Amino acid sequence: MMTTRLNMIAQESAKILLETKSVLINAAQPFTYTSGKQGPVYVDIRRLISFPEARAKLMDFAAEILKDIPCDFVAGGETAGIPYAAFIAERLNKPMLYVRKKPKGFGRNAQIEGAFEHDGEKVILIEDLQTDGGSKKVFVDALREAGAQIEHAFVVFHYGNFPQSYQNMKDWGLTLHALTTWKDVIAVARGEKYFDTATLSSVEDFLSDPVAWQERRARSVS
Repeated sequence: MMTTRLNMIAQESAKILLETKSVLINAAQPFTYTSGKQGPVYVDIRRLISFPEARAKLMDFAAEILKDIPCDFVAGGETAGIPYAAFIAERLNKPMLYVRKKPKGFGRNAQIEGAFEHDGEKVILIEDLQTDGGSKKVFVDALREAGAQIEHAFVVFHYGNFPQSYQNMKDWGLTLHALTTWKDVIAVARGEKYFDTATLSSVEDFLSDPVAWQERRARSVS
């Protein structure tokens, strides 16, 4: 696909995520993460499923990006990847699977749900977002152990600021496809004046070095 088209998709997708509040920015009152640490950004791609028009446009973009990749199955990772895998499978007219984080422990003890029965089938893994990519490994391993060929993964949103993300994809033999990144979101937010310059500068500082940002924040409020 032409780079200019991919850039347009990235900017349009960033705008949609901002407008649906699927990505949030607040430097004045930072978000508290599961780890207990704080930061000025929060990503909630699950929220997108409640916006049918926005969701449809993004999934059309996803299908456009993925349509020329050889694919026998589209697989969603538990749980946030499942709805997006369903939307994309429908558009590509492909069978769908979903992959559990671990076997369910009863019945067939299945980790992969769906009719996956033949070695060598080409599978694209679908998730909602990627930070460093570490959570993908359990799904990739399960699919490969079942005999799948998996060389491509797709996410709606890729943070794009973790070097380990790119290294993990290389180590696991995966090409990552994403609609948009924080770089695109900030560019759109700045161009459309969604936030003031100080707020966006603070976000850029955080994304380039979260630890240093948190230390400065702690000193400023102490």
